[in-house]
Amino acid sequence: MSPVENHGPRPIRHDDALPWLSPARARVLEFLQSQAGPVAAEQVAGVFGQHVNTVRGHLDALVEDGLALRHRQGTSGRGRPAWHYRANPQNPEPDARVREYGALAGALAAHLIRTCPSPTEEARVAGVDWGRRIAQDRHRQPSPAAQDTTHARHEVLAILDDLGFAPQESSDCDSVRLLRCPLLDVARQYPEIICQVHMGLISGALTELGGDDAGVDLLPFAEADACRLVLPHAPSPARS
Repeated sequence: MSPVENHGPRPIRHDDALPWLSPARARVLEFLQSQAGPVAAEQVAGVFGQHVNTVRGHLDALVEDGLALRHRQGTSGRGRPAWHYRANPQNPEPDARVREYGALAGALAAHLIRTCPSPTEEARVAGVDWGRRIAQDRHRQPSPAAQDTTHARHEVLAILDDLGFAPQESSDCDSVRLLRCPLLDVARQYPEIICQVHMGLISGALTELGGDDAGVDLLPFAEADACRLVLPHAPSPARS
């Protein structure tokens, strides 16, 4: 298996609208996604404190839906080797409706690449417009000057959380881990477009809310389970 297959964030979840992907089953899937190798149903059951048959039902359903893979792992004892499970390394989006929106985004990205002399720049500009509109629609007012970018930064993180990016502050105070991606499948296919749209979204929302986007940067698939967003608490010092 390629070491980069599981790199980057995870797809977002829509548990309430998907009866077959219950919160319990989503947690099992996320556990598989966090593991370096295949695990047995007994191991998963021990983690969640559930009966092994219940967990095996979740695991087999995930396999049936293409979200997990399974194989028999050999043993030195008697009997048939037990099934071991791992997440599908492609991390497919489990929500069919999100996949349809993703297909539309992919078609638009492909069109942009074919027809624009600077598709990456155009993608970022579109993202900036989107970010500004989101900030305006939510009636969030620009930050008072005394608060510099702190309030705007907080509001941008709230917007990203609402959109399904699951931002997580890291030990580096200016760095944020984005654990989810609403358009993960398309971002893998067209990172130069989708990731630039997301970068523009962050920049546009931040400036619309009165912040400073100097020093802001988005590093797609920078970590094993996340994208990294550089979002300084204070604007970069002006150059003399």
